[in-house]
Amino acid sequence: MSTGSEILAVLLVLVAVGALVLAFPADQSRRTKRRLAAIKTTGGATGPANTGDMEKQRRALLQTTLKELEKEKADPKGRLSLRRRIEQAGLSITPRTYWMGSGGAAVVGALLAMFFVHSPLGWILAAFACGFGLPRWVLAFIKKRHQTAFTREFAPAMDAIVRSVKSGLPVIEALKLVAAEIPEPVSGEFGLVVDGLKVGLTMEQAIKRMYQRMPTSEVNFFGIVMSMQAKAGGNLSEALGNLSGVLRDRKRLKDKIKAMSSEAKAGAMIIGSMPPGVMAMVWATTPTYMTPMFITEIGNLLLIGCAVWMGMGIMVMKKMINMKY
Repeated sequence: MSTGSEILAVLLVLVAVGALVLAFPADQSRRTKRRLAAIKTTGGATGPANTGDMEKQRRALLQTTLKELEKEKADPKGRLSLRRRIEQAGLSITPRTYWMGSGGAAVVGALLAMFFVHSPLGWILAAFACGFGLPRWVLAFIKKRHQTAFTREFAPAMDAIVRSVKSGLPVIEALKLVAAEIPEPVSGEFGLVVDGLKVGLTMEQAIKRMYQRMPTSEVNFFGIVMSMQAKAGGNLSEALGNLSGVLRDRKRLKDKIKAMSSEAKAGAMIIGSMPPGVMAMVWATTPTYMTPMFITEIGNLLLIGCAVWMGMGIMVMKKMINMKY
């Protein structure tokens, strides 16, 4: 490939990366701060003027807990260490194993690219995609699936704790029951909480570590409830029962959103699969018509541009149809 074509390919990739950065802003701190401020304001403005001292104390403790959670929350995505991301995915591998697998994937990607693309730039891009992008995507996919499985079994775990507390069992025994009866990955996480309590951690510290391993809003809610109960007392079974109801409502809302957006997702899948599908059909019927795309410099450049822009379009469509709730 000529020098001009290589420069054009690099510029095309840089433009695509810049467009992706604009399309997917990573800074959500302002939105989070506004939500926390709204919660604090609502908590301080509601209630009659003659509220009892206990209610005022609980409200003050709630605001203090929210401030602590804001200060001690996990790092935003992209700044977490590799070991922490592997832990959140529920894997037992080490970062060294991860990088060794990434290196192997890069070599395999470069070798496969040599059979289809006759350009060193294409080999480098394929090695970069398979060695850096693909492992991160796989790790993020496993992490999301792990958290989804945890969230699915978290509401029954809350119900089990409520029944145990109402029957007179201590909280630690209720957590042991959850670790023994609820399926993975909930049982494993609560087992680690119980182990932490056995070695001298407080309930707040143990659940904080649980949130670091499983950074979901459900675990965050559970930590707030347990922290409030430990500091200000109150009816733990009622609080956890309300939390279980909230979690089930969130699950119903998620299913409703999934059903309402299924048509848009199907349309996005059809639109995204049409170009490679048509390309495969043309290659199968008339291979000589597609051969110049793989053996000429300008054809390789066009393939790279098509892959970049198609990938960007698919990611933008995914961003548009994934609703937050």
